[in-house]
Amino acid sequence: MCGCDSRPQRHVHEIVGSVEIAEENTDPHNHRFATVSGEAIPLGNGDHVHEVCFRTDFYENHFHEFHGRSGGAIDVDGGRHVHFADAQTTQEDGHRHRFRVAALIQDPIGD
Repeated sequence: MCGCDSRPQRHVHEIVGSVEIAEENTDPHNHRFATVSGEAIPLGNGDHVHEVCFRTDFYENHFHEFHGRSGGAIDVDGGRHVHFADAQTTQEDGHRHRFRVAALIQDPIGD
């Protein structure tokens, strides 16, 4: 799973969200998650992505995990940006959940 890194944080994003409902006909449910992305990973074209890793909350004896990367930066405020992710969790209890989430603005009150 995700390990904590002791290096100073310089460019990370908060990410909160809910996964889509699974098992619609038998046991409809979703899960929530909250995390902080990893540091920016340069792509070499002036853009960057972030590692994203989380565990969902617990529901009837199971939770799900995700470990992957965000999409590239999406400008939202002439210098500030967000990132988008569209993916699926791990399979647990016989199902997966899709999720689509935008990271919060990096350093929202900074210069």
